[in-house]
Amino acid sequence: MLEEVEGWLSSHSWSAADRPLGQLLEAKRQTGRTVSVVLPALDEEATVGAIVAVIRAELMTGAVPLVDELVVLDSGSTDRTAEVAAAAGARVVPRDSVLPRLPALPGKGEVLWRSLLATTGDLICFIDADLREFSAAFVSGIIGPLLTDPDIQFVKAMYDRPLETAGEGAGAGQGGRVTELVARPLLNLHWPQLAGFVQPLGGEYAARRSLLERLPFPVGYGVELGLLVDALHTVGLDALAQVDVGVRKHRHQDGQALGRMAAAIYRTAQLRLTRGHLVRPRLTQFDRGTEGFVPRTTDVDTEERPPMAEIPEYAKRRAA
Repeated sequence: MLEEVEGWLSSHSWSAADRPLGQLLEAKRQTGRTVSVVLPALDEEATVGAIVAVIRAELMTGAVPLVDELVVLDSGSTDRTAEVAAAAGARVVPRDSVLPRLPALPGKGEVLWRSLLATTGDLICFIDADLREFSAAFVSGIIGPLLTDPDIQFVKAMYDRPLETAGEGAGAGQGGRVTELVARPLLNLHWPQLAGFVQPLGGEYAARRSLLERLPFPVGYGVELGLLVDALHTVGLDALAQVDVGVRKHRHQDGQALGRMAAAIYRTAQLRLTRGHLVRPRLTQFDRGTEGFVPRTTDVDTEERPPMAEIPEYAKRRAA
């Protein structure tokens, strides 16, 4: 590990408990910064309501007005995600209602990108909508450094990710298979300054709007890696940080979904290494059929949206 990274780990890695709510509320009052929380959601009726309820009850009250805006950005759910989220107290925004002149592309990154136009906060906190046993520390922990330190621009959550399988117990740290097999080797080899991030692909992170609006957004699985790498190049390592929020429990993907995720992440890294015009890649996987293995080929997510600051509708709203 680089000496620079060792120093960064000691100076820019914290616990959520290091910044009590009282300290955050006072910093928010003094700075006047507003906070938006965004939950990108696709068929998450089983978990989204509980997450929204915790944020509303613990971070959006008269006594604790830490969060100003709570948005569930629904990317076309076919279940009761929107209904459940609204009943719990979130403002639900359909993906296709944001920037309707641009046909939506499938993918989480597309939803996060559009959320910049659907929110108004100075600080934006992204939280995955499939978390179980959710703690408000996921929000307050990663918002904290942005409120208390004007030099911090981008904060990732770090946590244990137990892997739970049918009939077996949970093992701390055994989740995050794509992180260990793909993302961490890529970062260590090509962006060693980012080697200190415990959960580089985690979906819980917060950043200043002034940074996010300047970054391109990969529309699919590569969004977390892309934003992290581009944030490093845009504002430098000392503007990045991470906060320990405990344990993250969520739904795990099957092996083939992990393969598609890995391919998209590799492609996102490759694009940032070359910044050239590369052939759109495809990934072939195999399913067992009645007569043997059947190949199934899909396109790898490679589309990226430009920095939101370049979108006329966004520029017009910011100038108003």
